Amino acid sequence: MGFNCGIVGLPNVGKSTLFNALTQSAAADAQNYPFCTIEPNTGRVVVPDATLLELAATVNAAKIIPTQLEIVDIAGLVKGASTGEGLGNKFLGNILSTDAIIHVVRCFENDDIVHVNGKIDPLSDIDTIETELALADLESLEKQIKNLEKKAHGLDKTAIKLLADANTIKKGLESGIPARKSGVDASPFNLLTAKPVIYVCNVDEDSAATGNKYSDMVKNKFGGDAPVLIISSKIEMEIAQIVDPDERKMFLTELGLNESGLDQVIKTGYETLGLQTFYTVGPKEAHAWTITRGMTAPMAAGKIHTDFEKGFIRAEIISPADWLELGSELAVKEAGKMRTVGRDYVMQDGDICHFLFNN
Repeated sequence: MGFNCGIVGLPNVGKSTLFNALTQSAAADAQNYPFCTIEPNTGRVVVPDATLLELAATVNAAKIIPTQLEIVDIAGLVKGASTGEGLGNKFLGNILSTDAIIHVVRCFENDDIVHVNGKIDPLSDIDTIETELALADLESLEKQIKNLEKKAHGLDKTAIKLLADANTIKKGLESGIPARKSGVDASPFNLLTAKPVIYVCNVDEDSAATGNKYSDMVKNKFGGDAPVLIISSKIEMEIAQIVDPDERKMFLTELGLNESGLDQVIKTGYETLGLQTFYTVGPKEAHAWTITRGMTAPMAAGKIHTDFEKGFIRAEIISPADWLELGSELAVKEAGKMRTVGRDYVMQDGDICHFLFNN
């Protein structure tokens, strides 16, 4: 698995249409009425990886396993969701299981598609969603603070530190500052506003390449703090129907686009979450693995199997460039370009690894 994103937004902003396009499926019922998504829909898409395919070809791998992006389409939230309005806080809970939030914002005009608030105002829409997430976090924090206060009275040093952090986050939330910007580690509290956000401006087809006045509003206000992508869900639906890569590329070029919305989401997600890829390559299987930047070799080995991390001895590392240039693992070894590394080695993006361990 690569990473997991939850798509959130107000009803009728194009969430389910975008979900269908990104997952190249019709799993979500993208109809023109609020709350058509009454259960979270989950889809997985393969992360495009030309290097993996090239490496697999050199060993004629029987099986190729790319990494995947999991996308969860969460029902449209409305003002008051944190207190049960609309489909209520049940759906706020679904966001907790995701690594990042894709916040879809309506940046198009269409009289045939009703806006839940009766007007197109992306900044107000974002404020509505983020307020509901913050209110849900405040409710959660208040419960956690009560428990921490009891432990802190017993002079539990960990509880004292956590209590101070919780109060800092709480004060920030009350002032409109999400947990991710609180200046303290929010990870122990499992909060919605602690998750990284990627804003997706869903624009009309004519604005897909350049954006429009609505997407400019989002970019000007939030672009300095979070990624802002401009995507047309309608165009993404058309792209999803094109199987031939060359034809797809031609279609994008004609529209003035360099890459699809899916590619944008994957690339931005990896950057936002600090992710990278390493490979294991052999005749039986060529496999791409996703890890967090800064992980050591034993930690990466643990992604394959916990025993690999526990019994880690050393790792043999080859760069994809050397493997592809010389054509095989043996040729790389003979050329003296294979590196043997120990427990302190920090993994680099694209490393091809062979882990040695004790059972």
